[in-house]
Amino acid sequence: MEETGPSLSWLLQDAARQLRAALGLENPEARLEARLLAGLALGQGSAWLIAHEREPVSPQASAGFAALLGRRLAGEPIAYLRGEKEFFGRSFVVNRAVLVPRPETELLVETALATLPAGQVARVLDLGTGSGAIAVTLALECPEWEVYATDLSPTALEVAQHNARRLGADRVRFAHGAWWKAVEDVKFFDMVLSNPPYVAEGDPHLGALAFEPSGALVAPDEGRADLASIIRGAPLRLANGGWLWLEHGCGQGAWCRQELLAAGLGNVQTKLDYAGLERVSGGQKVSK
Repeated sequence: MEETGPSLSWLLQDAARQLRAALGLENPEARLEARLLAGLALGQGSAWLIAHEREPVSPQASAGFAALLGRRLAGEPIAYLRGEKEFFGRSFVVNRAVLVPRPETELLVETALATLPAGQVARVLDLGTGSGAIAVTLALECPEWEVYATDLSPTALEVAQHNARRLGADRVRFAHGAWWKAVEDVKFFDMVLSNPPYVAEGDPHLGALAFEPSGALVAPDEGRADLASIIRGAPLRLANGGWLWLEHGCGQGAWCRQELLAAGLGNVQTKLDYAGLERVSGGQKVSK
């Protein structure tokens, strides 16, 4: 007789209980995550799971589910378990070489799209591209733009290039290197964007981000060092009228505005995210 295991319903209930206890999730979120994990383990969609809840799960499938659940209970993001994350309506491949794209970063993309007139030919740069979410999205939304993307991590660049190919953004130009050094041979940009590391060393929130690459999260000088490097180099790399937009921590807006002004940029401003927090600041190179 073929060996059978517990029912799918029991596994889902037990997983939701463990997720609530270990991660502090509310019941609806815990149940949703349990279903996502079950779908990954069984290779099935939501409708199939609902139709087969009362059926037993084989020991092999149960073991696969338990392995995924264990990784999630340890704090590994769902996006890494799935190997993908949605950003601006598109699915991006992600792994532990890159940050998981976040909804807050969509504000940076929205700001970029609102900055330059529709249809304008422009040279645009994404510094520290990670998964390529920003650069690839902009290239697809505005095919008339010449988009560059850089990263210090070769493995991150591989992920970004893979996403560009699979999503049809083959014209994005990738370069390896630290911030402005990666594009020393390119003269001027009409717009530069970046979501650089801006978390301070020792920040208590880093514990929840242990599976993501620390080099893409943490910066010296209370999280401001990389922001400062980008801002101070911008005037020499922006075309006249060009814009710099940066994502930053919710408590760094005032400091960013001061740095942008000190660098000689004009029209300095800050955008609020959907929670009403200061999240994106920028300025324009204006003729004197």
